[in-house]
Amino acid sequence: MLGAYARDVHATVGEGGGESVAPGPRIGIFGGTFDPVHVGHLVAATWAREALGLDRVLLVVANEPWQKAGTRAVTPAEDRFLMVQAAVAGVTGVEACRMEIDRGGPSYTADTVRELRVATPTARPFVIVGADVAAELATWQQVDELRKAVTLVVVDRGGVGPGEDPPGWHVERLRIPALDISSSQLRDRLAQGRSVDFLIPEPAIRCIRQLNLYAGRR
Repeated sequence: MLGAYARDVHATVGEGGGESVAPGPRIGIFGGTFDPVHVGHLVAATWAREALGLDRVLLVVANEPWQKAGTRAVTPAEDRFLMVQAAVAGVTGVEACRMEIDRGGPSYTADTVRELRVATPTARPFVIVGADVAAELATWQQVDELRKAVTLVVVDRGGVGPGEDPPGWHVERLRIPALDISSSQLRDRLAQGRSVDFLIPEPAIRCIRQLNLYAGRR
C-alpha cells in the first residue's frame, strides 16, 4: 500500500513557530519549471496525495525559475502551464496552478506558501521536493520563514537510500519507484524528433506538438 511509504502527519507547524492550527485542507505544493512535465512528476504528486492524505496537490508552474536564470533558455511560462494543465486533466486531486505566473517576477516558494495561507488561512501546506532539492534548501529565499510554515515532503526514488532529514524541518519522506527521467533528457529527445511516448502524458505531448515546442532546440 502507498501509505506504507510515509508516516502519518499528526501536526503541522504554524507560522507562529510551533503553535497548533485548526484542522484545514491539506494542500500539497509541488513547484517546478516543468519544462516539460513528465510522468515522474505525476507519480510523485499522486503518490504523495494518497500516502499523506492530501486534499489537493498543486503543480505550481514557476514564472521565472531564479535558480536556472542564465543557465539555459526556459520555455515561456504560459506554454509550460498549458503543458501541465493538459497533463493533469482528469487526474483526481492534482491541479495545475498558475499562482506564480500571475504574481510575476522570480518565483519563490515562501511567497507562494504565504499567498496560499492568505487565501485559505486554515490550509496545512505540504511542500513536495525531490531528495536532490532537499539538499539545497539552505540556498532558498526566506527559508527560515518557510521552515516554520510547512511540512516538507522529501521524495526518495526507489533504489536510492534516504539521506538525512534537513535540520529544523518537519519532514515526511515518501518513497516512489525509480524513474530515471529528466526534463533535460526529454528536451533533447524532442529536439531530435525522437519519441517521448509513455514518458510524457499523451495530452501534454499533443500540447507540445500544437505549440511546436522544443523542435530543433538543444
